[in-house]
Amino acid sequence: MKVCLITGEYPPDQGGVGDFTNEVAKALAELGHEVHVLTSASPNTQPATRNPKPETRNPVIVHRIVRNWSWRCWRDITRLNDALRFDIVNIQYQTAAYGMHPAINLLPLRLRTGRVPRPHTVVTLHDLKVPYLFPKAGRLRWWLNLVLARWSDAVIVTNAEDFARLSAYSSIRSLSLIPIGSNISPKPPADYDREAWRADWGLKPDALLLSYFGFLNESKGAENLIRALARLVQRGCNVQSISNLQPPTSNLQLMMVGGKVGSSDPTNVAYLNRIERLIEELGLTDRVLWTGYTPQPEVSANLLASDVCVLPYRDGASFRRGSFMAALAHGLPIVSTRPRVDVPELRHGENILLVPPDAPVALAEAIARLAQDARLRRRLGEGAARLAQSFTWEKIAEKAEALYEEILHA
Repeated sequence: MKVCLITGEYPPDQGGVGDFTNEVAKALAELGHEVHVLTSASPNTQPATRNPKPETRNPVIVHRIVRNWSWRCWRDITRLNDALRFDIVNIQYQTAAYGMHPAINLLPLRLRTGRVPRPHTVVTLHDLKVPYLFPKAGRLRWWLNLVLARWSDAVIVTNAEDFARLSAYSSIRSLSLIPIGSNISPKPPADYDREAWRADWGLKPDALLLSYFGFLNESKGAENLIRALARLVQRGCNVQSISNLQPPTSNLQLMMVGGKVGSSDPTNVAYLNRIERLIEELGLTDRVLWTGYTPQPEVSANLLASDVCVLPYRDGASFRRGSFMAALAHGLPIVSTRPRVDVPELRHGENILLVPPDAPVALAEAIARLAQDARLRRRLGEGAARLAQSFTWEKIAEKAEALYEEILHA
């Protein structure tokens, strides 16, 4: 099978969709398929070069040819398809990665016109955020997401909430739920020693290290984590479970793992500035460590060095979040927020602690509970590692392969 994965970002771009595409492309290639990735042109590509040579990332062929994801991208995509005759074109959709432009939403319809045989189109909806059209476009923006889904031969969503929302539309031909995997494998540097790694960060042996992983944006609720941290280190609060917390509060630290903002969404910069100001206003500058963007083995080492991972998403814990999947894969005890729809695999007290969203006091109480209970931390970590075995890239690629074959033979 000849498969083309279309993505607005791809490594070395920083972004979860690009990382996902890289991992699933490799896994599909290992199943024996010819896999191409069509993505944004490299900044180093000379303007005069209309068709830069494809880049081979064994065993995946990468075409960095799209300079702009406006209507012009159709020409680049159709030319490549005419030359290579793909069986499947799988759009990895996150509107920010395509500059919020609606051209990608109409691509499945465009590929249906004037091409015999045409490629079968699949869209993987990494979220349901809508593109930008013009001020007060309102429902028309959501309609464009429906056009993308309705004119595709199959739709993949990555979480139960999006699946429930789209299930209401009978015009969507084929709807499947395939969660993503962890973009970060639990593979620290070969000489990794946990205690030595923590010491290099200036941590005392009895320190309790919290970790937060992922780019900062409004939906991830990082300010609630900062406010919870402030309550834990300032003894003036009136929450009994916190005020009775013995040292580790004196040695409580928070590590912000990974890059601060991604490559696709410039609005994240303003949110980052808010978080940095909040940290300074609450007197937590010495409590918060920033790793910055690092190679994957170092990301893994930093996650493994932490004692508790805290991910206070505003929209609830979800298998669409690469940061959440990475915490599971690393077997970390996780504190996160209750999903908007039931996710049976997430069991409070067994593989995760769940708190309400936008509730810094409840978040602080959950962290305090884990700080005092090493057995609970161990149980949650072991439960997270078991759950992660359901989301390997091999299993994800096999599900995608089965879907591709189903629509090809329909």
